[in-house]
Amino acid sequence: MTHSSAATRLEVPRDPKTVYRAGSWSVIVVVLIVLHVLAFEATEFRPEALVTGAKGMSNFISEAFPPDLSAEVLQKGISAALTTLWIGLLGTTVSVPFALLLAVFAARTTTPNQGVYQVARGILSFFRAVPDIVFALIFVTAVGLGPFAGVLALICHNTGVMGKLWAEAMEDVDQGPEQALRTAGASRWQVVANATIPNVLPQLTGLLLYRFDVNVRSSLVLGLVGAGGIGLLINKAIKTFQFDEMLTYLIIILIVIIAVDLASAWIRKRLQ
Repeated sequence: MTHSSAATRLEVPRDPKTVYRAGSWSVIVVVLIVLHVLAFEATEFRPEALVTGAKGMSNFISEAFPPDLSAEVLQKGISAALTTLWIGLLGTTVSVPFALLLAVFAARTTTPNQGVYQVARGILSFFRAVPDIVFALIFVTAVGLGPFAGVLALICHNTGVMGKLWAEAMEDVDQGPEQALRTAGASRWQVVANATIPNVLPQLTGLLLYRFDVNVRSSLVLGLVGAGGIGLLINKAIKTFQFDEMLTYLIIILIVIIAVDLASAWIRKRLQ
């Protein structure tokens, strides 16, 4: 190979887009590494602490086994688990009308104007941004300890999450039936009721079942702050060092969650 041919090969210009992508990915990788270093430092992430704390963990586990399967503990656990299930159910279903109304206003294809769209999106963002456990703390101070505070907390948070998911589903629906009704002179609400919602109903139902699964788990956590349910019993058992009772309650709620998952999967399969 001659010197001139080698120089010609080396002088072949690189694609600017390829260079830009390579540079962008390099910057992204560096930024991610820096962010993880900062996160490790801020959270005091020390895997060696698991080794030094292994004895305490083993003592905790040994005291939890075997679980307390006495009739009194089982009765309390099952009753509280059902309360947790009811909190998750009501927190999901009662939020449906609020989430649906806000979803209609928060979808570009169904909202009357840009101002209403922005307001609806802002309300959904607020309800979604505030964690359900914060809502629970607020409502516990307002209505007192108990499952009612948990239901109210889930209604607020679930309205924000489900409203956003439903709005996005409405924006992705086929616009053909809606345009046909508009051409025929139907009003905006007639279009929503007769075209938008029927076309997107399977997606809305699937998202609703998904949120029910999540809310049942969330209601367990809400009980830890006094919002009722089996989480309250778990918190009490931990504070009184009754770890065998705690394990019993965890097993009960695990059975409930598995049952909810199976029921939701069965319903979703029937809707397909």
